[in-house]
Amino acid sequence: MRWVHYSHDGAERFGVLRDGVVAASSLSFERILAGEAPDEILQVELDAVRLLAPVPRPGKIVAIGLNYMDHCREQNLDPPDKPVIFCKFATSLNHPGGEIRWSSQLTQKVDSEAELAVVIGKTARRVDRSRALGHVFGYTCGNDVSARDLQFSDGQWVRGKSLDTFCPLGPVLVTADEIPDPQKLDISGRVNGEYLQKSNTREMIFGVAELVAYCSQAFTLQPGDVILTGTPDGVGIFRDPPVLLQDGDVVEIEIERIGRLTNRCRCE
Repeated sequence: MRWVHYSHDGAERFGVLRDGVVAASSLSFERILAGEAPDEILQVELDAVRLLAPVPRPGKIVAIGLNYMDHCREQNLDPPDKPVIFCKFATSLNHPGGEIRWSSQLTQKVDSEAELAVVIGKTARRVDRSRALGHVFGYTCGNDVSARDLQFSDGQWVRGKSLDTFCPLGPVLVTADEIPDPQKLDISGRVNGEYLQKSNTREMIFGVAELVAYCSQAFTLQPGDVILTGTPDGVGIFRDPPVLLQDGDVVEIEIERIGRLTNRCRCE
């Protein structure tokens, strides 16, 4: 199924998207994650709604750095021997179509990163790799927006990755049964229609199952938690010359079998 979270006529709901029509459900997000079958209370055209982030209140946004071989190659770095974990604050969450906003007094080097986002459906604590995908509810597109000057000057990544609006997710949440192998998905990032990133999730050093298992050894993954699985090569900061986001730019993240996440930039 392809779940959407949306606003229509002053109400927020979840619904199943089919052929451009949303079949609204009365289920809460928690009941959806628990696998309850959707009821249908009304239908509305997709063009008539405002899409919201498909995960409304993630308890954790776990992010993985340096997880694509091509991304390591563009930086002339050896691949890590274990996942590099950091976090983005939940207040960085942003919606499909929402503005990516920042102040030029705080940062002048904003970049985007196309990422496959994993949404946890069942509590995972010390699970092994063979069972890890069974704890995944589904997948969506993510953009790990990054203030590079803050990221590199701080010596750690959290602040530069966690500015408000710096974690767009969407447009849909595709259930795991529709993507049985998350390591075979084309992934791309465009700015103003020009490709900067174009790769495939097979380039991941640590696949989704390994990431879920690895994280769960250290901390409990709960329903609704999000894992951003890393970005491929082509990010703006490592281009020559660098291609950084500017006021008015339009960023598109697209992943095969999921869809396209679009956001406009606004430098305040």
